[in-house]
Amino acid sequence: MTADNDRYDAILGLRALRSFRDEPLPDSVIERLLEAARWTGSSKNRQNWSFIVVDGEQKERLAACGDFTDPIRDAPMALALVQEPDGYEFDTGRLAQNVMLAADALGVASCPITLHREQDAAKVLELPAGARCRYAIALGYPDDGAKPRRFGGRKPLDEVAYRNRHGEPW
Repeated sequence: MTADNDRYDAILGLRALRSFRDEPLPDSVIERLLEAARWTGSSKNRQNWSFIVVDGEQKERLAACGDFTDPIRDAPMALALVQEPDGYEFDTGRLAQNVMLAADALGVASCPITLHREQDAAKVLELPAGARCRYAIALGYPDDGAKPRRFGGRKPLDEVAYRNRHGEPW
């Protein structure tokens, strides 16, 4: 097996961007993002998630369901990540990361958003009983001056990685 350093570097370099151009994403790009979402792995391959493309005035209604949602308002679209009944939140996280990596590969900026009032989000999105939407991803072409927000880098590996038990150096 050979190393794919470009893919590895893309994973290490992925950052949320919160500034977008006022330019809609073409349907062909949206479809590719949806395909990346659809092919995300899931527990027992149950695929107990769905995704809703949110644009226009509906974005404002969705943004009202969270506390720090300006990226949804500022982006041309958002992708609401729906955890279907009996779905796993872990799988929703996998879904978000797949979409964000695919977006980056397509030259699209992304920013994950928490919808703090998921019951409101369920009403806005008209979800069926038992489904929930706690997360969305703001998507759009990056503003030319957009810079990822830096929060001081990452903790040293020896503070987060252990072997066999917490606190044991790996």
